[in-house]
Amino acid sequence: MYLPRLFNSLNVSMQEQCITELLELNEKTKEYGLILTPQDVELMMAARNQVLYSYGRVELSIEVTKALIEVFSASSFINQENYADTLNELHEIFYYLKNETEDKISDMKLLHRMKEVFEEDCEGSLDLLKSRLEEYAEEFRRDLQKNDSLFEGEDEYWDLNI
Repeated sequence: MYLPRLFNSLNVSMQEQCITELLELNEKTKEYGLILTPQDVELMMAARNQVLYSYGRVELSIEVTKALIEVFSASSFINQENYADTLNELHEIFYYLKNETEDKISDMKLLHRMKEVFEEDCEGSLDLLKSRLEEYAEEFRRDLQKNDSLFEGEDEYWDLNI
C-alpha cells in the first residue's frame, strides 16, 4: 500500500513548513544582527529532535523553538557567531527543566526565567545558566512537595473530624 509514502510526504511537508516559519523569524532577529540560514535551522531541528528523544518528550509544534528565538535574540550575550549553537544548548536546558519541574511551569514563564538568569546572573554563560536553573528546579520541586504535604495533612484533618 501507499501508506508509508503518504506519511513520509506529510513529514517532509511539515519539516519544510517548520523551516519556513523559523526562517521568517529572521525578519525580527536581523535587527539584533542575528540570522539563521536554512542549514542552521535544519541542524537546530535535528538537535531539538534529539533532545526531545533523549528526554522522552513529544512536541507536535515548534512554538517553543519560535519563542526561544524571540525571547533570546535580544540578548547582548548572543552574537551571529554563537547564535545557532546557543539556541541548540538553550533547547537542551529548556527541556531538561521542563522534565525537572514536572511540566508545572508554563513554557513562557520558564523561557522568561531562563532569559532573566542568562542576562543578569550568568552574563551569557550557558554552563552557569544550567547550574543556576538546576538549583531553581530543586527549589521548585521542594516547594511542590511542601504544598502537596500540606494538602495531604488537610485530608487527614478532615478525616479525623468527620
